[in-house]
Amino acid sequence: MSLESLRPISETSMNSLELAPDQVLGKTIYLHTESSGFPSLVGVKIAIIGITENRNAFFPTLDYDLKSFRIAFYNLFPGNWNFKIADLGNLPNGEGVSDTYFAITEICNELHKINIIPILIGGSHDIIYPIYKSYSIKNQLTNIISIDNQFDFSQDEQLISGRSYMSQIIMEEPNYLHNFTNLGYQSFFIAQEELDLMEKLYFESMRLGKVLDDITQTEPYFRDADIVGIDMKVLTWSATGTNTSGQPNGLDSRSICSLARYAGISDRVTSFGLFELPSNPVFHKLLSQVIWYFIEGFSSRFNEYPVSIKGGFVKYIVTLSDRELIFHKSETSKRWWIELINENYMDNKLKRSTLLPCTQQDYNAACADKLPERWWKASKRG
Repeated sequence: MSLESLRPISETSMNSLELAPDQVLGKTIYLHTESSGFPSLVGVKIAIIGITENRNAFFPTLDYDLKSFRIAFYNLFPGNWNFKIADLGNLPNGEGVSDTYFAITEICNELHKINIIPILIGGSHDIIYPIYKSYSIKNQLTNIISIDNQFDFSQDEQLISGRSYMSQIIMEEPNYLHNFTNLGYQSFFIAQEELDLMEKLYFESMRLGKVLDDITQTEPYFRDADIVGIDMKVLTWSATGTNTSGQPNGLDSRSICSLARYAGISDRVTSFGLFELPSNPVFHKLLSQVIWYFIEGFSSRFNEYPVSIKGGFVKYIVTLSDRELIFHKSETSKRWWIELINENYMDNKLKRSTLLPCTQQDYNAACADKLPERWWKASKRG
């Protein structure tokens, strides 16, 4: 059992709780400590796990200070949450990186079996690969969202790394990656070959400027995701709290918290990871708040996945110049979906309709005789 390989939280992480109110997270969540041992997972819906594996980082750095993060997180107050949260401690690095990957895959798989969402904190962005493996070993088609200023499709390296892990996932056989979405990329960090590959595979992306212009437009992508990973290099330097890390342009602290909440509120997301972490007091606090917003989103889920339009939905039919599109709007969440019909051309009597998350702007565009790009790419992926 890979959960047994997790090391307990340092007792010094809890020293700051001595004078803290009884309502803070550090006094209300289950903790894996030396004195209390591994906690019961009965009723737990979210489990935090610290990761230090960064040997395959594109730019290896010192290990992130997980103790300082925990001090910041434990002293936050929970929202109106009616479920249990556990901090299961830290995963030690294996003898080789592949050993760490194997352990992460096993841990995620074990937690998924009992309907617990793992939040993996620390390490390099290639940790997405073993998380993905926990889905592929179940032969499950998987959608990944990466919040990153790059695509991580590097073709110059033979070994997997934080800059090339997506190439490994794409080339692996059998392949269970259904869709990959990048949010927050910056064009000057992207090779033209990577852009071409995204187009060829009908993957989706949204540039940083578009994300910042209207962050609500990112929400439908999360509704379709199984795994969400955030490479904290996507942050602007002011959000990281230091001018020695981060970028001149990037996501700000409010935007990253909003994206984390969208990830949490998605009924489909079952793995959440935060990687490539700078280490300074301001960032420790920001990271704790990003995770708080993910949990807050989880507490507000609408339980609309898988989507059933038999009740509580309003149907809209839009006639374009070359086709008819059908939209559905939830009366509960006010969110939109568009019907996507996959046809089997070997037998034109066989049609399978699925629902693709979209926005009201997509509906408005269809009313103006413009085919939504998400619909077109999804129809090409099949």
